[in-house]
Amino acid sequence: MSLRTTTTRLGVLTAGGALAALTLAGPATALDDTTHKPPVYKGRVTAKNGLLLRTSPTRGSKVVRTVPRGKVVTIFCKSKGDRVGRSNLWYLLTDGTWAWGSAYYIANIGPAPRWC
Repeated sequence: MSLRTTTTRLGVLTAGGALAALTLAGPATALDDTTHKPPVYKGRVTAKNGLLLRTSPTRGSKVVRTVPRGKVVTIFCKSKGDRVGRSNLWYLLTDGTWAWGSAYYIANIGPAPRWC
């Protein structure tokens, strides 16, 4: 068997295996089928005096800016951090600056965001 024949057979087997894996996994939910972009997650700020956005998911990190109560924000992902209220989840927000806000003060609109 020549090197070319062996390479061709390996390529066909690899492609077949990848196709089988995709078929078994079902439709991809991580990407939007039409635009191939990650899904957009939204939330509404519930903090009475506005939500402090920080440089990291900790209460002691630097405050970047404040978001007023009732404002709808875009959430990129969620991560664990310092506990605020009954929650240790923080959301990475993408509105204007990339900053962290405590999930305790953000009510999800639609599905909960993915993990970072």
